[in-house]
Amino acid sequence: MKIVETPDGGARVWHLSIDSGGWQEKNDIFGEITLGVGGDIFRRTPEDFVQEVERFRAHYLVGEGPIFALYETVQALRDTAKAQGRSLSPKEQALIRGIRQRTFVMFEEQLRAAGDPGADPDVSGHAA
Repeated sequence: MKIVETPDGGARVWHLSIDSGGWQEKNDIFGEITLGVGGDIFRRTPEDFVQEVERFRAHYLVGEGPIFALYETVQALRDTAKAQGRSLSPKEQALIRGIRQRTFVMFEEQLRAAGDPGADPDVSGHAA
């Protein structure tokens, strides 16, 4: 979920779709979110938000192309460390964060080009 301020001072609520990785408007749950009712509500920095969205997309979505190849690269790094019985190194962690930053921008730009009104590659601070 993300809440975005509108130009008139209002807010729009966007829910990340498990089916497409795109954004669905869900303004009807604004009160539930802002009042912290109905589950765990966490505020994220833009960087952490990007990482969470990309973890979600990589886990739930299947496809082909450069974004999915990068998702596979991240998974291969994680699988290798797990097979070796170790945690990811700081270098591997930084590489994964960088890849996710890039895939977020790529995915959001594709969504925007397809007309998704919730798409915002600028959230990451690294739009192309």
